[in-house]
Amino acid sequence: MSFSPIYSNVGKTKPFLLILLLISATMAGIFTYQSTQKDFETLDGEAYRWHDLQGQWIVVNYFAPWCAPCLREMPELALFHQSLPKNTRLFAINYDIKTKPELSAMIKEFDIAIPVIVSSPDTKLPMEKPPYLPATFILGPEGRVIDTIMGEVTAESLRQRLSDLKALN
Repeated sequence: MSFSPIYSNVGKTKPFLLILLLISATMAGIFTYQSTQKDFETLDGEAYRWHDLQGQWIVVNYFAPWCAPCLREMPELALFHQSLPKNTRLFAINYDIKTKPELSAMIKEFDIAIPVIVSSPDTKLPMEKPPYLPATFILGPEGRVIDTIMGEVTAESLRQRLSDLKALN
C-alpha cells in the first residue's frame, strides 16, 4: 500500500498548527490582560493608567474629611477645576481607604465637585502618601512629580504655580 504525497505532510502540519494556535492564544491573553489593567479609578467609574496621561499636567490633591483645611480648600479646587488650564487634569484622593459607597456618601456630604480617585490597595500613584494634609502634587507632562504644595491652596495660587512651572519646561 502506498500513500499519496498529499498525505505525507499531515503529520508535520498538526504540530505547526498547534504551535500557531498556542502563540495566538497567548498573545490574545496578554492583550486582554493589559487592556483591563488600570492604575486608578475615579468614583464615577473612569479607569486610568498614568502612562496614558503623559503629555498632560496632572494635579493630585490629598484630602480627608477630618482635615478642616482640606475641606476649606475644596471650593477653591472646584473653582480651579471649572476652568482648568490647557492640557491639565485635576484629581482628588481621600487620604484614608474607603469603599465606594463610603466615598460616595462623603463626596455628597461635603459637596466635593472634582473627580475623586478611589483609594484602594490596588491604587497606583506616582507619589508617596504625604505626611500631613492638605497636600497637592503637580506632575509634569513626563508623568513625574515636579512640585509639592503642603498646606491649603487657592484656585489662583494653583493657577499661578502651574503657569510658573510650565514656563520653566
